[in-house]
Amino acid sequence: MATEKPYDVQLEIMQTKDGHSLRIDEDTLKSEHALSTRDAIKAYPMAIFWSLAVSMCVIMEGYDTILIGNFYAYPEFAKKYGQFIDEHGNHQLSAAWQAGLGNCSGVGCFFGVMLNGYLVAKWGQKRVLVGALIVLSCFIFITFFAPNIIVLAVGQVLCGLPWGVFASSAPAYSSEVLPMSLRVYLTSYTNMCFIIGQLIAAGVLAGLVHRTDEWAYRIPFALQWLWPAFLIPLLCFAPESPWHLVRVGQLEEAELSLRRLQRSSANVDVKATLATIVHTNQVEEEITAGTSYLDCFRGTERRRTIIACVSFAGQVLSGSTFAYNSTYFFQQVGLTTDETYNLNVGGTGLALFGTLVNWFFLMPYFGRRRIYLWGMFTMSMILFVIGILNVWTHKSSVGMTQAVLTLAWTFVFQLSAGQLGWALPAEVGSTRLRQKTVCLARNAYYLVSVVSGILQPYFMNPTQWNLKGFTGFIWGGTAFLTFVWLFFNLPETKGRTYEELDWLFSKRTPTRKFKDAEVDRSQHGDEASALSV
Repeated sequence: MATEKPYDVQLEIMQTKDGHSLRIDEDTLKSEHALSTRDAIKAYPMAIFWSLAVSMCVIMEGYDTILIGNFYAYPEFAKKYGQFIDEHGNHQLSAAWQAGLGNCSGVGCFFGVMLNGYLVAKWGQKRVLVGALIVLSCFIFITFFAPNIIVLAVGQVLCGLPWGVFASSAPAYSSEVLPMSLRVYLTSYTNMCFIIGQLIAAGVLAGLVHRTDEWAYRIPFALQWLWPAFLIPLLCFAPESPWHLVRVGQLEEAELSLRRLQRSSANVDVKATLATIVHTNQVEEEITAGTSYLDCFRGTERRRTIIACVSFAGQVLSGSTFAYNSTYFFQQVGLTTDETYNLNVGGTGLALFGTLVNWFFLMPYFGRRRIYLWGMFTMSMILFVIGILNVWTHKSSVGMTQAVLTLAWTFVFQLSAGQLGWALPAEVGSTRLRQKTVCLARNAYYLVSVVSGILQPYFMNPTQWNLKGFTGFIWGGTAFLTFVWLFFNLPETKGRTYEELDWLFSKRTPTRKFKDAEVDRSQHGDEASALSV
């Protein structure tokens, strides 16, 4: 029978097959707050390792994102797949094909993400990730041998299916195997892997741009086989998420997984950690009606899902389609091919530097809300300046100035939305709906990305609207509107356990009171934590 018990007494959660009881007391509930970042690194080295390994799957999506977007200005690619020749004899893809090809992988990712929400609930993160890597290895053959742009588009759609799995599984896995003090670093590390993939692609493109044969674009496609060859055998040994194992009732396996994730000599009680997971899961079973996608939009979950979706979609609404994948913009404002691809490499390196600055100088001292909020405001101002400068495009220095401003935008993006767009969706959703919340948030990103990907070529293409730098006004506007929404709706999640977030959302705590609100554990217990004994 269900009984109500306050948090300040010992709670017998469940009895394992070996006869040991899992107990949780006030000290256990406070221990996660007491674990500093340095102590957590010492106590959970294997959790960090496996989080890094799983996140490396995202490198391939980041690689492809910048690869296809920057192939448009690539001479040999345009010669092979282009349908348009200007008065100087240069090949280009039409705006329609730029929009279509650029969004093919996003369409595949959308369906891959939705499918992943069901697959992980049944099979767990580990099996689904390994299976997706095997499937991707097969689909890469299509893009590598594509004889025409139609086959290439089909290959991009199919490759997008496993990429969607990686993008939604990596932050969710990291959030479930790490303690609270490490959570934001390793969930946002997914973004760093995205940048690493882009940096590799930028370097490969810059190195091959002068080749005059088909290998100029086939080699970049072939390099995608390296990651599955490395990650498949590695991830076969990864531990499953203990949260998933608890949700499916495999407590002994969950305990073994926790032991694999932390150092044996660490002063952390594995059974107490397991008891906390079981307890939080039971609390959420009382709060939420189920674990379907529809449940993400019921009751207090609706607010959490919307925050997660806007946080992820904010990466596109901030202007990333214009300012991040900017080689085509550089070309349209008059920069040479060498200048274009060298700036592209420099911009991607600057993005990686911005990620490190955020880790060491922002996230340890400032809250998620402040970083994301003011980063979005700064990006909107930079984009407006790029638009204003376009009035003086007759001056030779203006194009380079606009290009440098896109690099500044890239740096600010990685200080804020670039990282926290990955971390926040993995934090704000309840643990039982986390995977599906992350999936919905990532799909919000893909939907907005597809729309922006369709519009952006028309903004920039000289045979269409040819807005050049004036495009900054459009994306500056979307960034500013996103800033306004975040100001009123994005709560502070820094320093909050999943259980505390459940309480704050269930109490409908106002956005700007999240940071300092005190969690009344006894009230939370009365409302939601009736435990089966």
